[in-house]
Amino acid sequence: MLKSEFHYDLPQNLIAQSPLPERSASRLLCLDGATGALEDKSFRDIEKLLRPGDLLVFNDTRVLPARLFGRKETGGAVEILLERLLGERLMLAHVRASKAPRPGTWLALEAEHRVRVVERDGDLFLLELAGEEPLQTVLEQIGHMPLPPYITRPDTSADLERYQTVYATRPGAVAAPTAGLHFDTELLERLRGAGIDMARVTLHVGAGTFQPVRTENLEDHRMHAEYCEVGPEVVKAVERARGRGGRVVAVGTTSMRSLETAASGGSLRTFSGETRLFIKPGFRFNCVDALVTNFHLPESTLLVLVCAFAGRRETLAAYRHAIAQAYRFFSYGDAMFVTPNEPAANR
Repeated sequence: MLKSEFHYDLPQNLIAQSPLPERSASRLLCLDGATGALEDKSFRDIEKLLRPGDLLVFNDTRVLPARLFGRKETGGAVEILLERLLGERLMLAHVRASKAPRPGTWLALEAEHRVRVVERDGDLFLLELAGEEPLQTVLEQIGHMPLPPYITRPDTSADLERYQTVYATRPGAVAAPTAGLHFDTELLERLRGAGIDMARVTLHVGAGTFQPVRTENLEDHRMHAEYCEVGPEVVKAVERARGRGGRVVAVGTTSMRSLETAASGGSLRTFSGETRLFIKPGFRFNCVDALVTNFHLPESTLLVLVCAFAGRRETLAAYRHAIAQAYRFFSYGDAMFVTPNEPAANR
């Protein structure tokens, strides 16, 4: 399929620049992939959409304050966006500067911290932090939350809490699993009380999630690698849900990719390692029955994933409806509850 088949036109004023005062106050567009039927709801209505015995699967990754600012030895400004921690003082990162720094040069950061450029591999730089302090500690001291490029304002102290899910426990992401941003503690407690089971996977979202698809033919696109972990407790939770007739509901595309990576052999098994899974139309879903997700950028791998699950025509029609109804888009925007286009084909 072609990238251009997943294009839509979005007015800039619908890109949410800040979160709503309350997490669960977002709107929720429900898409029945089998029929294309749409319903406009509040996110708090998810309690009515889920059934006792259903299993919600969350991504518990925690976003690092992964954006650093500094200067080259020549005085030029530098912006560093962490891609991945490789050790206590080593990181793989994107570096933005008027001229790319060469291996061996030093970059001065805030609070007298410094990093050395070890080597460059394409768009990524291997950087080494000077001194004895661990890199994660330095990030907590001087790092900024890595808001996506379509959020045009500077990050604020409020983003430290709001660009993070309330259940985030495992540091390692440089972008939030945004479908989870709508859940607050009160809503989670109500869902538990209603008989909804919950499990957690981990996928450390990389900066590559914002990289555009550069090939027109989707078959030629190579997905970025991200660390993913599906533990034995998740496998058992899915088995319990299946045994009682419940559905497996992925909260976010990262949870879906984690589950379907671990179920790539036909049944869900434990998994720990890198995933490059690119879910596109024709993919056979082995685990997920429903999806909670935000709205995604035109021609992005995430939009392609939703189209693979709910149907391209149905998904793009839902997006046109969302635009007409002035839904808020992307990371701090509204959400969708999506069921599959061909339920029988998923088993």
